[in-house]
Amino acid sequence: METRSVVVIGAGIGGMTFAVKARKKWGDKLDFVIYEKADGVGGTWRANIYPGCACDVPVHYYSLSNQLNPDFGSTHPAQPEILAYWESVARKQGILPHIQFNTEVTNVEWIASESRYRISINKSNGEAATVFARIVVSALGFLEVPNLTSIPGVDTFKGDSFHCARWDYTVQLKNRRIGVIGNGASATQFVPKIAQEHSSQITHFCRTPNYLLPPRRSEYSPLWLWLFRRFPIFMRFVRYLTFCKSEFLYFLVFHSQFMRRIASAWALWYIRAYAPKRDVPKLTPQYTMGCKRVIFDSGYLDCLHQSNINICWDHIKEIVPEGILTKAGETHPLDVLIYGTGYAADRYPLRVVGSSGLTIQEYYDTQKGPTAYLGLSIPNFPNFFMLSGPNANTGHASSIYLEECQMTHILQCLDKLLFKMPTLVALSVSQEATDRYNVWLQTRLRKGVFYSCDSWYRVNGVGKVTSIFPGSGTLFWWMTRQVKWEDYSLLLKSSIPGPGTLSDLL
Repeated sequence: METRSVVVIGAGIGGMTFAVKARKKWGDKLDFVIYEKADGVGGTWRANIYPGCACDVPVHYYSLSNQLNPDFGSTHPAQPEILAYWESVARKQGILPHIQFNTEVTNVEWIASESRYRISINKSNGEAATVFARIVVSALGFLEVPNLTSIPGVDTFKGDSFHCARWDYTVQLKNRRIGVIGNGASATQFVPKIAQEHSSQITHFCRTPNYLLPPRRSEYSPLWLWLFRRFPIFMRFVRYLTFCKSEFLYFLVFHSQFMRRIASAWALWYIRAYAPKRDVPKLTPQYTMGCKRVIFDSGYLDCLHQSNINICWDHIKEIVPEGILTKAGETHPLDVLIYGTGYAADRYPLRVVGSSGLTIQEYYDTQKGPTAYLGLSIPNFPNFFMLSGPNANTGHASSIYLEECQMTHILQCLDKLLFKMPTLVALSVSQEATDRYNVWLQTRLRKGVFYSCDSWYRVNGVGKVTSIFPGSGTLFWWMTRQVKWEDYSLLLKSSIPGPGTLSDLL
């Protein structure tokens, strides 16, 4: 059976970040393979193809720090351009030979007697195989599985239906009555696009209004593009400037109560200025800004002025064969139903069994939600690392920047395991270090805005906050820049099965 040093699960943003950073550090010395269930790289940027899908983070910040692209045509490119960027990175960095496409990992289990993981994979042609690896890196991302609504009657609807994360372009929208459920970031991007077909009639079912800020997207002028290509340092300057603005946004919205009031007033002014007057009262949030995702408008408020779109704030009672029945007793006849209901961010979608016999999800359940150390290590899962794990994302910073910070930590661990300490068999973060970190993290979260309302940041919308890191991007870099070896237990060839701490050997 095949044995690898490192198996990476997923060739999306996380998997690509791992590959680029690992090859930069070790070149061809590192034996690794990436298993990707799709037929190409890109992850969420390959899967999400809904109309209007675009990046809401400035693109030179939403790029790998050593792979800046001078050819992006705007500050916030659409999905095809971002996907093309990652495909280009895969080719230029020699990553494609390390990827096995159309290959889904279905089970991962730590074999204590062999100090390695047994990994089950299924290929799209029906072939199944077992692979062993000393180290596993989970790059599944935290927005992997669409959140399918629990509204009663979903299966009874007689029309066409799909989740926006799995957009079905075979469904005709022209001359049809369309219902959209959910008004988060994705919906506010695709609703203006489908509303451009004036023969369709759209009913947008909303539950809670969002804080909306003015659009950020702008085209790069020919001069800027020439400067980027001729003098790459200008891209560095733009990236650094964007990072500074992002850090300021953190202090503006999440850290300072006074500044948050100013930001809230700005967002409310924008809504009042650009939304139809009839809709302003319902579009005005009544909760603290920042506890839900803040959305940059991409034409949503403008499209509400059209005659072919109507917002329904009545809560949905059930989905019926002919459409949607609200709790107000009104039935809305529909031909197409589009779910913009987000992702299941509080569940781990893969069965991974650690040294204690628990799966990751079972461990999460004991902790009342996803829990990890720095969003990258879990107790009793030796040599298992995550990218964009629990509480490793923010409401202001680039997720790619945060994953690069995590990679600094992970590469230090891999360096010890594979190259620097031949007697070291396994590393596993201690439960004590994980508890200590999460007490700090949750205490800090409770002092901020994130517990002040229901949101997808929380387990089932109302439980523990498990998606957000309660600090600036600079703080996250500082905490991940250097491994605290005393926070890890180790397994040595000469002392199996006795645990110890790596600091004992240094």
